[in-house]
Amino acid sequence: MNFHVASFKAAYGTSAQLPASARPEVSFAGRSNVGKSSLLNKLMYRKNLAKVSQTPGKTATINFYDVDGYDFVDLPGYGYAKVAKSEIHRWSELIEGYFNQDRAFALVASLIDIRHDPSALDRNMVEFLKSAELPFAVVLTKADKLSRQQQMKQRAAIKKALDLPKGTPMVVTSSEKGDGIDELRALITSAIKECEETSF
Repeated sequence: MNFHVASFKAAYGTSAQLPASARPEVSFAGRSNVGKSSLLNKLMYRKNLAKVSQTPGKTATINFYDVDGYDFVDLPGYGYAKVAKSEIHRWSELIEGYFNQDRAFALVASLIDIRHDPSALDRNMVEFLKSAELPFAVVLTKADKLSRQQQMKQRAAIKKALDLPKGTPMVVTSSEKGDGIDELRALITSAIKECEETSF
C-alpha cells in the first residue's frame, strides 16, 4: 500500500450525510488533544493534509481521506470541555452514528496519549470497540515526551488499565520523531488486506 498517494476526500457534519461504505475504512478516534491530525499527516507523508490546530476540539466533522484507494476516516476528537453542549451532543451523534452503520471497518485506531492513564472516555471507547467486536488497535501517541523506560512502563500500565483482549495490537508512536509509524503502516496494510479478503 502506497501511503504517499493521499488526498482529502470529503467532510460530513452529520452521520446521515455519510455515503455508503464501498471499500475498506481505517478509522482514527481519540481525545481532542491526542495528536490525531499530526499522526495522520505523518502516516500520509504530509505536513498539513489533516489540519493541525492549536485549539483542541477543532475537528467538528468526520473527515475522509483517500489513501491509495482506501478510506482513512478522521473522527471528531472527544472530551473537550470548552465547547457548547449542543456541539458535544452533535459530535457524540456523529461518532455513534458512524459506528452504528454497516461499514467496512478494516481497523479502528484508538489513540491515547502515552503520558497519561486512559481517561473514562478512552476506556469507554475501547469497551465499545470490544463489545462491538470491531477490529481495533490501541495507538499510543506523543512517545517522544517520555524516555524509553517511561514508555515501557506506561505501555504496560495502559494495557492493564484497558484490559485488552489477548492479541490486541498496541503501537507506541511519535509523530514528532516518527517512532512506530512504519509499524502502524504495516498494521494498517495487513488489516485492509484481511478486510478485502473477508468483506469484498
